[in-house]
Amino acid sequence: MQTSWLLDGAATYLHEHGRLQKAKPLFERALRIDETIYGPDHPSVATGLSNLALVLQDLGDPAAARPLLERAQRIDETTHGPDHPEVATKLNNLAMVLQDLGDPAGARPLLERTLHIDETTHGPDHPEVATDLNNLALALHDLGDPATARPLLERTLHIYETTHGPDHPEVATDLNNLAMVLRDLGDSATARPLLERALHIYETTYGPDHPTVAATLNNLAVVLEDLGDPAAARPLLERTLHIAEPPTAGTTPPSPPD
Repeated sequence: MQTSWLLDGAATYLHEHGRLQKAKPLFERALRIDETIYGPDHPSVATGLSNLALVLQDLGDPAAARPLLERAQRIDETTHGPDHPEVATKLNNLAMVLQDLGDPAGARPLLERTLHIDETTHGPDHPEVATDLNNLALALHDLGDPATARPLLERTLHIYETTHGPDHPEVATDLNNLAMVLRDLGDSATARPLLERALHIYETTYGPDHPTVAATLNNLAVVLEDLGDPAAARPLLERTLHIAEPPTAGTTPPSPPD
């Protein structure tokens, strides 16, 4: 039991610091120990299955993660009942794996269930609910329904601004997601100031050369192109390219295409 706890703690640390290949075998060992001690259907086994699945997902193997999360969900539902917060966590994780597998239709009902559980457990204005709203909105967006996704993201933004303040990275992420939905709804003019605000938050939080900054620059450039302003878009694309492929000493970075 102590060995399993230590392995899980070390693996979690490695996972959080991006050392996925080293985290995976530790999670696997911890899971085997818990299954031996507690049996295959214990809540600790469900936690171990979920931890391992998340590493597999981050390693780019959602197909391997899926059955682990399905098993973890069954264990938690049997142990805690269908409306427990642990069940919501497993449902959300499984939905994200289905999204990665290109199955937003399969993810949608899981996310709707997650949202219902978390609203009942935490109330309508909790950060967990905001996360659920965001994830459900992204699935709806992928399903070609930006009109239904929009109010969910607007509600997410309100919750995050209230709980975290106006300049938090979670706020920036939702601003970005909402802007992309507005663009798909043909409203690039409204999307633009949201992306500009998201960019400011990200640059302040992460610095000017972070990959998240590059992604936001790219999105803002696309919106500026939509608005008929390629001259304003070009320097943003050049910055995006510079962040993605920083020049080596003595070389000149290529320009983006006209």
